[in-house]
Amino acid sequence: MKGFKAGKRKQDEGDAGSQFNLRINLFFFSTFIIFCVIIVRLAILQFVEGPELTEQETGGRTKNFPLQPIRGSIIDASGTPIAFSKPSNALYVTLLKNYNSQTEKGMENRPEIEAFAEKMRKVFDEHGAADAEKLTVEDILDLLDLDSKKQGGYEPRRIKGDLTDKEVAYFIENKDQFPGIEIVEENVRYYDKDTVAVQTIGYLKEFKGVKSLDKYKEIDEANKDQKDPGLKYTETEWVGYDGMEMMFQDELRGKNGYMSIPINPQNMIDGVPTMVAPEKGNNVHTTIHKDIQMKAEQAIVEQLEWLRTTPFSGRTHPDAKTGYAVAMEVDTGNIVAMASIPDYDPNVWKDNTDDWDKVTPFMGNGTISPFSSGRSANNLESVLLLGSTVKPLSVLLGLNEGFFGVNDYYYDRGYAEFGGDKSRVRNSQSKAFGSIDPALALQNSSNAFMIDMVGKQLFNKYGAKGIEVWDKYMKDFGLGVSTEIGLRGEYKGTIEYFNIEQAGSPLAALVFASFGQSGKYSTMQLAQYVTTLANRGERIKPQLVSEIKDQEGNVVKKFKREVLNKVTFPDQYWNEVIKGMNTQGLPSFEGFGYDFARKTGTSQQEVYVNGKRILTDNGVFIGFAPRENPKLAVAVVIPEGGFGAYSAAPVARKIFDAYDEVYGLDGTPHPKTDEAEDGSAEGITQ
Repeated sequence: MKGFKAGKRKQDEGDAGSQFNLRINLFFFSTFIIFCVIIVRLAILQFVEGPELTEQETGGRTKNFPLQPIRGSIIDASGTPIAFSKPSNALYVTLLKNYNSQTEKGMENRPEIEAFAEKMRKVFDEHGAADAEKLTVEDILDLLDLDSKKQGGYEPRRIKGDLTDKEVAYFIENKDQFPGIEIVEENVRYYDKDTVAVQTIGYLKEFKGVKSLDKYKEIDEANKDQKDPGLKYTETEWVGYDGMEMMFQDELRGKNGYMSIPINPQNMIDGVPTMVAPEKGNNVHTTIHKDIQMKAEQAIVEQLEWLRTTPFSGRTHPDAKTGYAVAMEVDTGNIVAMASIPDYDPNVWKDNTDDWDKVTPFMGNGTISPFSSGRSANNLESVLLLGSTVKPLSVLLGLNEGFFGVNDYYYDRGYAEFGGDKSRVRNSQSKAFGSIDPALALQNSSNAFMIDMVGKQLFNKYGAKGIEVWDKYMKDFGLGVSTEIGLRGEYKGTIEYFNIEQAGSPLAALVFASFGQSGKYSTMQLAQYVTTLANRGERIKPQLVSEIKDQEGNVVKKFKREVLNKVTFPDQYWNEVIKGMNTQGLPSFEGFGYDFARKTGTSQQEVYVNGKRILTDNGVFIGFAPRENPKLAVAVVIPEGGFGAYSAAPVARKIFDAYDEVYGLDGTPHPKTDEAEDGSAEGITQ
C-alpha cells in the first residue's frame, strides 16, 4: 500500500511539471504574437500613416467652408424668367492671426485688426453704393467675430454682400493690403417686378427655419451622414418654402461650393485655401404665361373696383375685396393662369431681410387653399359653396341613375318642397319656368328641378346611402379630393353633406347638395371639375411645368398629359349637359367670337355683422371654350361679389380673350389692335 502511494505521488509531480511547462510556452508564444502586432503597427505608423500624421501635427488638416448653391430659374411659357438668381459679389475675410480677447497674444494683435477694419471702412465709404447701409468700424469688428463666438476660428467671415464693381476692383488690386480677404460670387433671388403669380411661384426661407416641414426634416436627417459637401444643406441656406420654389426644390437647388481650408491644431487657418465653385441648378419651365397671367390678375383688380363702385341688382358691393381665377388647358392640363388677389412682392426678401409684416396677410394661395391672400370685408375665405355651378354634375348624375331621360320634361312651379314639414326651396327670384327638359333646367338654373329630380330621387332609391352615392360622383369629378397639382397646402374641400345633424336629415342633406349648398371647394378644384366636363369624363392632372432643362439647355424631364381617372356616360348625356351649360344674359360676353359652355353660380353664406346674421352672395363662374373641341377651361370666384353673371363672368371673359390673343381658342393666335382692345374693354366692363 505504501509503494502504491509513492508511485502515485511521482506520477502527480510529473503531470504538474508538464502543465507548468505548457503554460510557460503559451505565455512566451502569446508575448511573441503581441510584440509582432506592435511591431507591425509601429511600421504602419512610421511608413504609411507617418507623413499624414506629421502633416496634421504641423497644421495639415483641412475643413470645408460651404458656399451657397446657385438656384436655377423659373421661366414662363413665353421664355420670360419670373424667378431668377443674379450673381452678386461678397467680401469674406479669413482671420490669419489670433485676435481673441481671452488670450494675451490675441490682445497684442488687436490694434492691427482694428486698423484693418478702419481701412476697410474707408473703402466701403468711398467705393460703395450711395444708398447702401454704411458700416462702421464697430460693425466690421463685430462681423469679424474675433472671439469666434459665432464661427470657428478658421471659417471665413462674411463682411459685406452685393459689392459694387468699384469695391471689387479695389480689393482685387490691393489684395496685399488686406490679407485674408476673398471675393466670393454669391447669388440673390429676384422675382419679376410685375409680381407674376407670386403665390404659385412661392418664396424662400432659411433652411434652419423650415425643418418642421416633412421634406426638410428628411433632408436634415440625411445631412448627418452626407459625405458630398456639394449636397450638404447649411443652416443659412435659402430654400423653397412655398409654391413651385418648394415643389421643385431638388431640381432648382444645384450644388454647394466650398472653400477647402488648411487648419492647425488651434483651429486656425494654416495655409492657402482652395475654392470649389457652386453649381447652378436646373431651370424649371412653367406652363403659366406671363401675358395671360397679368391680364387675369388685372381683370380681378378692375372687377373688384367696379363691384365696389358700380350698382347692379340695386346696390354696390363694397365688401368684395378678393378674387381668384384659374385657367387650364382642356387637352393638356397646363395651367396658363392662376391668380390670387390681392398678392404681394416677394422681392422684399432679396436683401436677406425678414420683413414679414408687409407680406404675411397676402401670402396664401387662395386658388388652392382657404388660407388665402386676403379676406373679403366680412372675413370670407376663398373656398366657397359651389352654388349653381354644381348643377351640370347634378343633371349628369340624374341621367346616369335613370331618374329621367334627355327627352323627359319636368314642370317647374318656381319652388320644390321636401320632408314631412314641407320645407320649401325657391328658384332664384322665385321664377317659375314651367315645362323644362334637363338642358333647359340647367340653362335656367332651376333649383326645383335639382331637388325634385335629383336630390329627392337619390334618397328614394338609396335612402341614407344616397349621400355616399352623391359623394362618389363628386370625387370622380375632383370635388373633395386633391387635384394632385403638387403645391404645398392644397385643400381638399369642406364636405358638409355628411353632416346630417346640420342638415336635419339625410333627405335634407341630399336636397341641399343637389343645388350646390353642401360643399365648399377651391378655384383649382372648380377648374379641374369644368375641365373634366369638357373632356367628357376624363379628370386630368393640372400641370404647372412643361419641362426642366439644365444650364446647357438639355431637357432633363418633360411633363405630359396625365389622366387621373375616367367616368363613362353615354354621349347623349354629355350632349344634353353641355347643351344646357348656356347661361343667358351675360353682358360681359357680348361680341365674344366663340360658342362656349358656361355656368354661373351665386352661392349664399351666412355672415354676422355687428351681431346680426345676414346672407351674402358670392359670385362663381365655370366655363370652357369653344363648346365643340374645347381648348380652355376657366373658373373664377369672387367672394361677396354678388351674382356670378355680373361679378365672376367678366373676369373669365378677359382671360378667354387673353388666351385667344396668345394661343388662339381655335388654335390660331388672334392678337388685337389697340382699337379692338379699347372696344372689347367697353363690352367687358358692362
